[in-house]
Amino acid sequence: MSTVQIILLAKHSHYRIRDCEYDESATAHIALILQNYVEHTYAGSQNSSGDEQLHLDIACDNAVFRSIRDALVFAVAASEETPAETDVSPPAMNEDGPIYSVGFDPLDGSSIIDANFSVGSIFGIWPGNGLLGRTGREQVASVVSMYGPRTTLIIALPSKSRDADNRGDIVFEVTLVKDHTRWEVSRNDVVLEPSKKVFAPGNLRATNDNADYDALVKHWIQERYTLRYSGGMVPDVYHMFAKSGGVFSNVSSTKAQAKLRLLYEVAPIGLLVECAGGLTTHESEDTSVLDLVVDDLDRRLGVCFGSKDEVQKYKQFMFKDTISQV
Repeated sequence: MSTVQIILLAKHSHYRIRDCEYDESATAHIALILQNYVEHTYAGSQNSSGDEQLHLDIACDNAVFRSIRDALVFAVAASEETPAETDVSPPAMNEDGPIYSVGFDPLDGSSIIDANFSVGSIFGIWPGNGLLGRTGREQVASVVSMYGPRTTLIIALPSKSRDADNRGDIVFEVTLVKDHTRWEVSRNDVVLEPSKKVFAPGNLRATNDNADYDALVKHWIQERYTLRYSGGMVPDVYHMFAKSGGVFSNVSSTKAQAKLRLLYEVAPIGLLVECAGGLTTHESEDTSVLDLVVDDLDRRLGVCFGSKDEVQKYKQFMFKDTISQV
């Protein structure tokens, strides 16, 4: 059973998933690739960021595309390594059945892989055929895979009937166990508490020419927040879910521009955060990242994710011209 099939099974079985055997899971396959990764070799190509691609990046991208095609329910896929709407539909797709599209980052954190830091994958699943012109709020599911001492997935399943407090949304974790032959639910309910004094400040170079961001980082330090920062977006955000709170920021400036992509990273993680009871915001607009339109597959932006009170504190520092100080 593929990673994406596990997500969709959970979606269509009213979240009663307990464990699944797998056939060829993208996440399990990537975990195996990472365990056997030895040489830091380049493929001689660049991704859309202009970053040199590792053979590892391409191998992980191929593993996910293979899993997506094997799932037989996807029409379109695009990734950070293959940034184009790619036809992945089976030869005889059932037009009457559910059809989905997926945007993903197959290996987030490849720049820290040589230090043997934890890295991850990010997936967002949309209903229908196509990704351009969509918003994160339209996703039917999103997931973050984490490759560390354990291989885990955190899955968000938004409810159409959720109330103003997002009650009805489901966020849970599964862990790959028994020699990578089985997924088991390891946490039934993942929730972000309203406040927690833990911060993960990305793109700190921006503090040199973004005075508001500089003031915010100094506030976190002066208020004795605990720093949890690895240089990888997935482990830093995943830490919030593991500890039930905190704040992650990645703010840009004139000299340190935004790198995070709305489709492959921001929208899927944004869904996880909001379904878990947290808040998200665009770095400089008081807008949930789930309401931003994917008008370009390479659209980039700065963000803040996390516990509600912590994101509100971010807004007080970063949007002080439009939001009254509390």
